[in-house]
This record gives sequence, structure tokens and C-alpha cells, in this order.
Amino acid sequence: MIEHLEGTHETVNYRQNTNLRIYDNVQYEEYPMHWHAPIEIVMPVRSVYRIEYADTAATLNEGEILLLCPGVLHHYYACEGERYIIQAEVTSVLNLREIDSILTMIQPGLIIRKAELPEVYDRIYELVVRIEQEYQRGESFFEASIYSMLIEIFVLIARSRASEAPRFAEDDVRQKKYVEKFMSVCSYIDEHCTENLTLDDAASYSGFSKYHFTRLFKQFTGTTFYKYLNQKRITRAERSLSDMTLSVTDVAMSSGFTSMSAFIRMFKIMKGCTPSEFRRMYWPQVRENNSVL
Repeated sequence: MIEHLEGTHETVNYRQNTNLRIYDNVQYEEYPMHWHAPIEIVMPVRSVYRIEYADTAATLNEGEILLLCPGVLHHYYACEGERYIIQAEVTSVLNLREIDSILTMIQPGLIIRKAELPEVYDRIYELVVRIEQEYQRGESFFEASIYSMLIEIFVLIARSRASEAPRFAEDDVRQKKYVEKFMSVCSYIDEHCTENLTLDDAASYSGFSKYHFTRLFKQFTGTTFYKYLNQKRITRAERSLSDMTLSVTDVAMSSGFTSMSAFIRMFKIMKGCTPSEFRRMYWPQVRENNSVL
């Protein structure tokens, strides 16, 4: 399945004139720890599939679905059976701020099981099957059809997360207002992540005390304010690293980091490599122009 691997970086060989690659995978083959730019969705349809991603090891049973965010290191073990593997470039849909926020909230990935997401699981399962079928048929506008289904999957996950948000109020009207408030907070962080944004700023924007904001934000997003903020900054940095006119220092400053050491340290924690290594692995032409490193 992996056709082009350099170090740990896989260059995905998309289907001609698309940003998609989808496999009906039956190979008994191990895929070593690697990462790539597109998102990846994996669903076993026959037998189980053993996986590792980030710091998580799991076994996917038939019908369970793994959604991996871009740039996450992962490892698939050799297993008998069959699984759908969907790879899709999502740079274009990340221009939709809500999609960007959803991917940040589920970093590094999410396993979708019926027992844990009963209200949306059946629909997501159906969409994954339809995506694979649409790709195999290859009819007119199949790529647009597939991306519309991917966006629906993201929306289903986000709404499910919102419905599972902690009860901030006894009545549904006030609860809805609080959920909308924290969605607004996430958008506020997304918009201002490259600035000198602090916990005090975000708490003030929310209208909660810093103590209550810290607790409620963690409950709502599943992560801390500063981890969410740094994930947004590193995502911005990944995109900026493709611009060969920018030095790594330029990228660090434009992404919201105040020092190169902090940027390199955080990038390595989240991506497993330095910004310069990331740039060399993903954009080979950098080897010809080391001046921007």
C-alpha cells in the first residue's frame, strides 16, 4: 500500500486528477511507523486490524472506524482480512473554519465505535462504505461527492461531541447557549492563535473566571487551552513551511511563537521531527535550496 516512503514520510500517490486515494486493502503486510499530509480513515470490513497512532495502540474490530488527522505518525500490523483505507487531502476544506476546529479537537485521531457514538455511528459507517463505492465506480463528479460525504462525517462527529458536552445548565435552552459559547471560543482561538494569546484573554472572552474556563474548556474540547492553542499554531506552521520564500524563523514568528527554541521544541513534540526536517521530507526541492532553512 505504501508506494513512496522516505524515512517516516509517505508521499501519497493520489488517483489521477484527484486528491484522493482509496484502497480495498487485503494485503497481509506490515506498514511501519509513517506519516502523510492527507487525513486517513481506516475501517476493517473482514477480521480485525491492529494499529498504533501517536501514543495509542488499539485493535479495530469489524466496522470500527479510525479517523487519523494529517501528519500523525501511525503503524499498521500485518493482519489477515480486509479493510477500507481512505486518504484525502483536506487543505481546501480547512478553509472552512469549523472543519479546521473539528480536526484540532480530535487530534491526533478518533476511533468511532457504535457503543461510544450510538447516535451517529450507523450514518458514519454508511458514509464510509458509500465513499469506497463511489471511488471504485469513478462516475462523473465522484470526487465532489466523496468530499461532501467527508464533510458530513466531520459535522456528525462535531455535533456528537457538542451533544456530549458537560451540562452547564439544567434547561436545554441555556445548555445550547453555553455550547455555542465554547464553539465561539474555539473560533476566537483559531482566529487569534498567531497573536500573543493568553489563557486570561480566552477566559475573558468567554465571560468565565480563569478557573472555571480552564475546567470547562478541557471538558468541552478534551484538551487544555494551551495544547489546543499550540496545535493550531503548529498547523499554521506546517502550511507556511511549504512557502520556500520563508525561513524557518519567519514561520515560527508568523505562527505565534516568540522564540525559535520554543517553536522547534513544540514542533518536535507534535510532529516527531524538527521544522527543517519536516520541510526536507515533505518538499524535496528544499534540498536544492538550503538557504531557507
